Amino acid sequence: MPKITVDWKTITDFVTDAFVGVGIPREDAEICTDVLLESDRRGIESHGVNRFKPIYMDRIAAGIQNPVTNFEIIRETRTTAVVDGHDGMGQVIGYKAMKMAIEKAKEYGMGMVAVRNSCHYGIAGYYVTMCTQEGMIGITGTNARPSIAPTFGVENMLGTNPLTVGLPTDEPFPFVLDCATSITQRGKIEYFARIDKDTPSGMVIGRDGKPKTDSKQILVDLNTGEAALAPLGGIGEELAGYKGYGYATVVEVLSAALQQGNFLRALSGIGEGGKKVPFHLGHFFIAIDTEAFLGSDEFRKTTGDILRDLRSSEKAPGENRIFTAGEKEWDIWQERKDKGVPINEAVQKEIVEIRNKLNLKKYVFPWEK
Repeated sequence: MPKITVDWKTITDFVTDAFVGVGIPREDAEICTDVLLESDRRGIESHGVNRFKPIYMDRIAAGIQNPVTNFEIIRETRTTAVVDGHDGMGQVIGYKAMKMAIEKAKEYGMGMVAVRNSCHYGIAGYYVTMCTQEGMIGITGTNARPSIAPTFGVENMLGTNPLTVGLPTDEPFPFVLDCATSITQRGKIEYFARIDKDTPSGMVIGRDGKPKTDSKQILVDLNTGEAALAPLGGIGEELAGYKGYGYATVVEVLSAALQQGNFLRALSGIGEGGKKVPFHLGHFFIAIDTEAFLGSDEFRKTTGDILRDLRSSEKAPGENRIFTAGEKEWDIWQERKDKGVPINEAVQKEIVEIRNKLNLKKYVFPWEK
């Protein structure tokens, strides 16, 4: 069965009602839904409705993620704060933490909030875009369950650990660099597994140091430690994989040391006897007010000029376009905004399962008509 498109109102209302149905307060559910669907709006399907059931609904059902979020401020100064999320909804924690950083930046020029004991917070680009909408620079990062092997190693130690930056511009869309510090992310392999596609050779290594390509088996092996993602750049030093390894380590430190949170193997989500336990993830959020330097308008104009110069530079033979970060996602939104979100067969089945389980009978989806 091919992908079928569902209009934005229907999928937004359904996901929100489903989140409410498992105990998330409606105001928080709306935040969770907005973050989740922002991935689909940008065409980043590995973090959108593809992850609705396995990452959020299933974890709540398993008791390793709390539907009601206790956002506790542990320590605060004029420009900084440390927050304990008590294993609540990562999207709610992320939204509130970045909002706090933005408010501090508005008053003092810069703000930073470090978070511990959180859960998967969705698309990192969502939070830096909160900043660009205010004319600010946004930076965020999060650690994650071990997936990346350090350079010259084969054991999964570091998470995919995105280091994400958003810059306001004078164009209709901001510059948003949102990518993992691994050569790929677990979510992309989950997506490959759903559509029965092999993972390209070189993205994942086994304990024997050889590439792995069976997507479904890789997901099993990542959990058992028999496989690890290569860092950004690739295996070893020849393709500069040590750079990805280094950046992943920076994110790990900033997601754990400032807030005294868990790190590396402690983020596996597996306790004694193989029991599922909360992940206790850490995040950090930075907001920088460009107006505090030489003005927001000037920053936007110069940033836009840089991006336009890059896109207008000489193209390689056979190529007709150079992109800057955030541009492809903007193009996809222009294409999808009046159509809706495309949903594959596997996710269609999950959505129906959730609807039936929560008795949300008013929803009838296009693939059922």
